[in-house]
Amino acid sequence: MSTMVLSMDEIINALCLHMAERKAVRPEDVQVELSWEEDTGYSAEVWVQGRSQYLVESNMIEAILRYMLSEYGIRAYREDVRLDLDEEITAIVTTQN
Repeated sequence: MSTMVLSMDEIINALCLHMAERKAVRPEDVQVELSWEEDTGYSAEVWVQGRSQYLVESNMIEAILRYMLSEYGIRAYREDVRLDLDEEITAIVTTQN
């Protein structure tokens, strides 16, 4: 097993690609702001075509899983992804090599 860490920028890219595909827009037309709060945990506010939508942690992990497969050719599963907060929000992905 090995571990891969996705930066906050990569998480944002993953969310942009995911939402662009779901909403049939270009990834450049999606804006994302990540956040963490003690009561609610990790979330992302996403703007597409002037409309705002909140994504919860499970939605974020779904986008990260798709990003891992499309960008790195790595098939990971929900239990392999953990979001972490230090200086910034990162995703730690455990891969089965």
